[in-house]
Amino acid sequence: MKKTALTFHVVTLFGEAFDSYLASSIVGRAIREKHVSVKFYNPRDFVKVTKKTDKPYIKVDGRPYGGGPGMVLQAEPFLKAVAKALGKKKGIIYFFDASGKQFTNKDARTFAHGYERPTRSFIKDIVLICGHYEGIDARVQKVLKAKKISVGSYTLTGGELPAMIVIDAVARQIPGVLGKFESVEEERVSSSEVYTRPEILKWKGKKLRVPKVLLSGNHAEITAWKKRK
Repeated sequence: MKKTALTFHVVTLFGEAFDSYLASSIVGRAIREKHVSVKFYNPRDFVKVTKKTDKPYIKVDGRPYGGGPGMVLQAEPFLKAVAKALGKKKGIIYFFDASGKQFTNKDARTFAHGYERPTRSFIKDIVLICGHYEGIDARVQKVLKAKKISVGSYTLTGGELPAMIVIDAVARQIPGVLGKFESVEEERVSSSEVYTRPEILKWKGKKLRVPKVLLSGNHAEITAWKKRK
């Protein structure tokens, strides 16, 4: 049986948010074919409770020191979750912050090949910490030396969507996931405009045609057109 190439350890309060996406399409196939593995760790599982309490009501947050709106996620449950995820393995630890380094396709390729820059040491375990509310106690980043990354210059409710974006972007860079390596978007001459059958689309009294150059069979002209687009 093929060994899993890369494991994502996702620390999140809302692991169920990933169910549908990770079970479908290309990412789902990458997981089924053991190119990628995704494991979840709920910080609530690492809180000691003295009486039986439903998991959603186990407290993992508190009011911020110095005042301010909202609640801050406590450090200890997250530190314990990451410790459980990695054990004695070496891994890279990330958490999502709009002020962090922009995550790019270049980063995705680096993750997919299992290397950590600048040391170029081989890494096959990546921890993604998903914050919520007003964020996570800053001591988590300091203790873990976690790297801040961002998927865009905007603020989201939590880190679950960014984690899915990272997993998707990395999975498609792993050889064998897309079937043909040429399918990786940045490895081929592509265009923001793509067309398929029918050649003439009739819609509300109009005829919308495929550009003639794409029907010409002239590969040089087609490539030039795609570059222009």
